[in-house]
This record gives sequence, C-alpha cells and structure tokens, in this order.
Amino acid sequence: MLEMVIAILLGWNEVFARERTAKRAIRQALSSACVLGRRTIARSILVREQEGEGAGEEKAKDWSADYRLHSRSPWEAQDLFDPILKRAIARSEGELLALATDDTQFKKSGKKIATARFGRDPMSPPFHVNLRLGIRFLHTSVLLPLHDTDGVSARAIPVWFEEVPSVKKPGTKASDEERAAYRKAKKERNLSTEAVEMFKAVRKKVDEAGGADKTLAFGLDGSFTNRTTFRAALERTHLIGRVRKDAKLCFRSAEKRRVYATTSFTPESVLKDGEVAWQEARIFHGGAWRQVQYKQLDHVLWRGGAGKRELRLLVVKPTPYRLTKKGRMLWREPAFLLCTKTEGEATPWLQVYFDRLHIEVAHRELKDTFGVAEAQVRNPLAVPRQPALSVATYSALHLASLEAFGARRNEALGPLPRWQREKTRASCQELIRYLRHEVVTHPEVLAPFGLSITEKSLLAAATT
Repeated sequence: MLEMVIAILLGWNEVFARERTAKRAIRQALSSACVLGRRTIARSILVREQEGEGAGEEKAKDWSADYRLHSRSPWEAQDLFDPILKRAIARSEGELLALATDDTQFKKSGKKIATARFGRDPMSPPFHVNLRLGIRFLHTSVLLPLHDTDGVSARAIPVWFEEVPSVKKPGTKASDEERAAYRKAKKERNLSTEAVEMFKAVRKKVDEAGGADKTLAFGLDGSFTNRTTFRAALERTHLIGRVRKDAKLCFRSAEKRRVYATTSFTPESVLKDGEVAWQEARIFHGGAWRQVQYKQLDHVLWRGGAGKRELRLLVVKPTPYRLTKKGRMLWREPAFLLCTKTEGEATPWLQVYFDRLHIEVAHRELKDTFGVAEAQVRNPLAVPRQPALSVATYSALHLASLEAFGARRNEALGPLPRWQREKTRASCQELIRYLRHEVVTHPEVLAPFGLSITEKSLLAAATT
C-alpha cells in the first residue's frame, strides 16, 4: 500500500515549482500520517530527525523549511487533489459522477489566526448552544459507487477542501460606511456563494481530468438548498438537496401571463396526499440493498428558492426499524428532496442522496483519527494550505487501500478483536496502523525521498 500512496502523491510534482519542494511535501505528508498523538508539523519533523540517518545537531537547528512550505512556496492548495480526482473518476462508472458537499469547522485556540471565528459548537446540547473558536472549510468528496461493483457502501474521497471564513463583523464604534461594507460583503462572500464558485471550479477540474462526458451530481444538506445555489447557472451539473417540509411549492400556471399557479402546496402535504401514488426504488443503504418507497412530482416551481426553474420533488417515506429484535417499532423522519434534474429515472438521484451520508464519516475520520488542522500555524497562507495537504493525504491513503486490498476489509490488516463484530470496510485507524508498519519495515521505498522512520523515532516524537 505504501508504494501506491507514493505513486499517487508523485502527482504533486506538477503542483510545486521545484521537485525538491514536492519531495518535501511528500515527506511531510507521510510523516504526519504516521505520527502518534497530535499531528503537528513539529512532531512530523521529529519523526524524521530522530530516526538515526545521520541527523545531528546542525540539521535539527533549522525547522523553518517545513513551515515555509505552507507560508512562502508558490502553490495552490486545491491542485493537490488533481491526481486524486483523476483516479476517482476512473473508479466511477456510469454517466453520473456523484459528489457530496458540506461545510465543517475545526476547533482552534490561537488568538492570532486572522480567519478564526466563533461559531456554534456542534457538540453542544440542543437546549444550550455553545460557541467555540474555529476555522471553517468547504468540503467536497467524490462518492465512489462501491455498492455497484463490490456490494459495499460508498466511499467518500475528498477532492476539494477550501477555507471559507465568515466576514468579520465590525465593532460598536464602526462607521456607517464600514457597516454598509459589512452587509454587502455578507451577501457576496457567504457559504452559498462560495459553494457556487466551487461547483464551477470542480466542473472545470473534472473536464481537465478526463471526465467531460460525466454529469456532476451534488448531494447537499438543507443549508445549501437555497436560492443562491438553485438559481445558479451550472453547466452539466445538477443538485439534489433536502428542503423544509413547509416550503411553498406550486406548478407552472396554464395562463400565458402568469408564471406561478394560484394554488400552492408543501412537501408535507404531498406526503399525506393519498392521490399521489407511492413508487419503489432499490437503494443500497446500511450495508444492504433495500426497497425504499417515495413519491415524485416533476416540473415543480419553488418561488422563494429556484424561481422559474423547474425542479423535481422527491418525498421519501419514513422507514421502520427496531433497536433490538424484540423491541418496539420505531420510525425515521421522512425526507423531502428537491432535484434540479427533472427528466429520467429518480433512482440514481435517490442513491446520490443516500450516499451523501458518507461525507459525515469522512468528517469524523479527518477530525478524530487523521488530526486535520491540529498543526500550529497562523500565517494567512499556511492556515488553509496545511489542512488541505493533510486531507489530500487522507484521500491518497484511501485510494491506495482500494487498489491494494479492494473495497472490502483485507485480512492483511490483522484480525478483528473478539468483541468487535465483522465489518466490510477498513477503518482509517487500521490503514494508518498498516502504513506505519510499512514505513518501518520497508525503508528502501522511502529512501529516494530522504526519509527514514523507525519505531524508535515514532515513540520519541510522541513523547516530546
């Protein structure tokens, strides 16, 4: 797997101006992935400094080159995902290229980070909203349809990770001009407008990566289902997102001088309407193929959102489940979806939305296991670049595991504990543990990059 990770990361030679800078980035990516404990730049250096390859006091004095990689070298953070996007497109069969978009916040404590803002803590209880300091990123992943080829759940491979800070609010002593500029900036530089620009940029990158014949299908959360995104003119790109149950919808008016019909309805009313027939779709969800019932209305208008653009309304029936075999029957909430694609079958688009869940799995692994944004940097260029490099390494690790072991968990990763039930997917922690094993047992693979990691250096860096 290590050789495949390096083969993917070698695509960074086209991102950096010099080959030695690309090698430095690869060294930092591999050493940061193997670090025990918090994944800071200092620990990634210590992993290499104390491995006994002749690194003396003179080499240990200057660590600035690894920091200047993010603060001074001329390179674009999103270009790191170009080799990853090419391989993800090659593994996505069919006309649709399924993607998921969401925003996420990473906790920070540095008061000197210019783009750090106070936001809602997602771990706060529902009855008391807490605030925390952090940096916000816009994240897009390709949803590999592994259920079509290997019978397992889809895998989210990040291909875009961009910092999207909120506009700083002026103080109480600000002038009227500053307040007016703040209100204007909030309309021009918010999360939705940045998402639209990202849709267009990803479309361009997919074309350059050889996916010009594919239609992009973005699965969105409710916060991105609004007039900014659904009124945007996007080429060969369609959106499907969750909408409120009380959104006011209507059909196009039969009168020539009117656009909207006089009668309106809501998605919740369609759920309760007995005249709209239920349909069935075969969807892969929760590790198995399941029959999902839904209602469909085509050529729907959303006056407050998409305006005159016709949409498709999909109402997914709530599914029953039991916590135990003999427990009482429980019901999930229904899903109300709006899709900009009004022609063709609805099943592929329902599958895209069901697969969108896996971007949340990627968020959890990036934060809890891979330690993204734990590096202590505050330079305006380094703050968005260093997390992007870590996320690109995460994507390369997962793609390499798919090529080395396949979509299902391989026995090479070791036996499962007795208390853990059988699982089909290898966890991020298992992949990192196997990567550590390979960098220690196969130093010849890392020799061309001037990198050597030993068990002693890993433990020494973890205790520093």
